[in-house]
Amino acid sequence: MPTQCSGERGGAGRVDGRQVAVDFDGGQISSDAGALLLRDVDRTLRLTERVAACFQDGRNPELIEHSVRTLVMQRIVAIALGYEDLNDHDQLRRDPVLATLAGKLAARRKRCEPLAGKSTLNRLEHAPETRDSARYHKISHDPAAFETLFVDCFIEAHETAPEEIILDLDATDDPLHGNQEGRFFHGYYGGYCYLPLYIFCGRHLLAAKLRRANTDASAGSLEELERIVAQVRAHWPEVRIVLRADSGFARDALMSWCEAQRIKFIFGLAKNDRLKAEIADEMAQAQAEHAQTGQPARRFRDFRYRTLTSWSAERRVVGKAEQLPGKANPRFVVTNFDAERWPAQALYEQLYCARGEMENRIKECQLHLFADRTSTATMRANQLRLWFASFAYVMLEALRRIGLAGTELADATCESLRLRLLKIGARVKISVRRIHISMASSHPFQTAWRLAQARLAPG
Repeated sequence: MPTQCSGERGGAGRVDGRQVAVDFDGGQISSDAGALLLRDVDRTLRLTERVAACFQDGRNPELIEHSVRTLVMQRIVAIALGYEDLNDHDQLRRDPVLATLAGKLAARRKRCEPLAGKSTLNRLEHAPETRDSARYHKISHDPAAFETLFVDCFIEAHETAPEEIILDLDATDDPLHGNQEGRFFHGYYGGYCYLPLYIFCGRHLLAAKLRRANTDASAGSLEELERIVAQVRAHWPEVRIVLRADSGFARDALMSWCEAQRIKFIFGLAKNDRLKAEIADEMAQAQAEHAQTGQPARRFRDFRYRTLTSWSAERRVVGKAEQLPGKANPRFVVTNFDAERWPAQALYEQLYCARGEMENRIKECQLHLFADRTSTATMRANQLRLWFASFAYVMLEALRRIGLAGTELADATCESLRLRLLKIGARVKISVRRIHISMASSHPFQTAWRLAQARLAPG
């Protein structure tokens, strides 16, 4: 027989002599009330407005329910809040806090929600680069405008021109588990993937370029750098620029371009027998020291080197002869820094090894902001997904840089910012005159939240 539903509230026993009653009658409640900080970040950067301007909307204005800016805001903020799938928006479109962020509490048409669902957002992600197929795609996008915006945000983050900037380049794997366009098997990573290129300056993201995996790690990096450097020098003509990357970028074309453009570089250099022979004496010394002390030992050697065929000039190379417990660990870097400014050991340990911090930024983008959620069919749509995730990073980095400077959360990861400042439960009461958002009284990071809000408030 069918069960009979009861109108009584669910019980969860008794606590301290009181009956615990459970019901779903709390009214409009959001688990993401802290995202109101992102509204302040967005007003400071005008980020979603500028991202929306990278799209061209050919829809009939009289029939539009969800503007491109609203769609962009939904997608970027949802990623920042931890919602990686478009399917999540079938519920999020009813969230009163996200509706407040969008400035749209109710739909203009019947049978619509204030915000867009997964199907509408999916059409945005599949916007072509031109409106040639206007019958099916009313919204298109300009890839060059997206790329320019990342650098604009970086430049605007500085009140004055810096004396020197270090641009870190790296390629990483983006594993694929379907039959996406452009998928290839990569032997090093042991699976089908894309091979996106990232360029950072400290914590600032300057480029996120999706690429096929059947290419060299440095493929397309020269074109990206030409664009970025031209844009930077147009604003800061006197800034010194340094490039830093691993051995996948030690290519003659890139090094020759740096030398012609007065740009300093330091790249890892893949070891070979000729290079190892150059530091044979230093390696023997390191091995002898390790045998005596039992501790890792290292020596450095500065020398000139040129490949047999691939390099157009002789260049400075620094070799590290290191003996670790159980194995030798020779490493090399190639650079156009002079030895007077950067001696061999300092060049390697202080300048080159610092590039490892970039890997933490890539992990934030991929693990915390789902930049590797490239599961749609086409590379164009997956590139847009990568850019949306990247702008979510730009938004959270601005929160960290502007709102949280000097606080315990100044160096927090994107995941920590989300859990501590954005995922706050609240009841939302909407009346004729105001929207009252009552956050949890016991939230442990109220002080940091209030401080960030005050710093981000319009002047």
